[in-house]
Amino acid sequence: MDQEKKSGVIVEVRPVYSRMTDSYSLPEREFRDDSDNETGSQVSSAVSLEELESGRSTPRWYRRGQSKTLAHRCWAGLRSSCLGTSHPAKRSLGQQWFRLTIVVISVLGVFGVIAGVGLEHIVSTWKEPDANGTFKYEWMDNFSRDIVTKNCHSHNDYWRRVPLYQAFAAGCTSIEADVWLTDDKDLRVGHSWQSTTQYRTLHNLFLDPLTNIFENRNVSTASMSDRQTGVFDSDPNASVILLIDVKSDGHDVWPVLQSQLQSFHDKNWLTYFDGKAIHQGPLTVVGTGRTPFELVQQNSTDRFIFYDAPLRSISESQYTIFNSYYASANLKAAVGSVWWSKFNSKQEDTLEQQIEAAQAKGLKSRYWDTPAWPISSRDNVWAKLMDLGVGVLNVDDLVSATRWNWDFCEVAGFKLCGKKHS
Repeated sequence: MDQEKKSGVIVEVRPVYSRMTDSYSLPEREFRDDSDNETGSQVSSAVSLEELESGRSTPRWYRRGQSKTLAHRCWAGLRSSCLGTSHPAKRSLGQQWFRLTIVVISVLGVFGVIAGVGLEHIVSTWKEPDANGTFKYEWMDNFSRDIVTKNCHSHNDYWRRVPLYQAFAAGCTSIEADVWLTDDKDLRVGHSWQSTTQYRTLHNLFLDPLTNIFENRNVSTASMSDRQTGVFDSDPNASVILLIDVKSDGHDVWPVLQSQLQSFHDKNWLTYFDGKAIHQGPLTVVGTGRTPFELVQQNSTDRFIFYDAPLRSISESQYTIFNSYYASANLKAAVGSVWWSKFNSKQEDTLEQQIEAAQAKGLKSRYWDTPAWPISSRDNVWAKLMDLGVGVLNVDDLVSATRWNWDFCEVAGFKLCGKKHS
């Protein structure tokens, strides 16, 4: 349609968040039921989500020689080798190292707690939805205080111990829900139909919590640039992205999904396209999986669900900023297997071309099914994608992706090792 061409189109940007930017804030595995669908759900990681979230990658401690010094033994946790010596000087040095270890651990603990007191409280007290609906909690005004937003996508967010809130507490601005249509026209959330349950619905896990957040933060009345308008205190103009992976027949799901999102649109909470301009909201909804592109495109004057376009064919003219938001691809399908934990020069060139092609259209590139193991391979892939300017980093391990500097090994101001990536 002529009215959807880029030239001559006026983009009205509300103070909520700017989508048409030239640069992105840059600070796994996905499941797919349909192997032919490039932007659908993604392949399962060999390491479970809970296993990933329960630990952190261990920094490589650099040593000058093969022999272990007293300091190395202390840091390795061999306190007996440090303190169990009769030499006063060695015992004193061991005690100093032990105290330093305790201080560092305490500092890291404090940083983890103070980052978003309100959200951390919700995460620690959250309960599964039941017959009474979504989890209820007392609103805290420091809901997202001190949380720094990161350009990461919480893949299969519904599998986390605490959906939505855990990703927000880590600073991720994008979350994902797989939806299945029930006989009574509701949308259950789960990777497979067999894994869905009665009360784990799109409303209970995502829409109702988002409603509570937006109402308490007065999003509807925040029309001035100096007011808090979005989820995050530190970045009030950031819009959160809800990626909805349609698992059932997309044409059957579409009217139900639109109906459930209508109240958000009525309250001016959704990013939408009116045929002439894009109006930014605190929430942007993107359809992937079996979302029918023709239905997204069909609603040309009041479009509030955007498309997850295929990154490998993003140069095709039908995909524009007016109908799409992400441009996604399976990493292996896009560039082939990653050997020896690094991309070769041809793969890097392909990645760069794809990322730039999406960026030229104002879309955010996203790669799924990135390596989860070994950790060194995962970190190398993450670092290279970030170096190349990927639109959003698709992650399973929120802790490693957002609370640990996996490139420079710097935590709470302490540089623990040298840069690992060239």
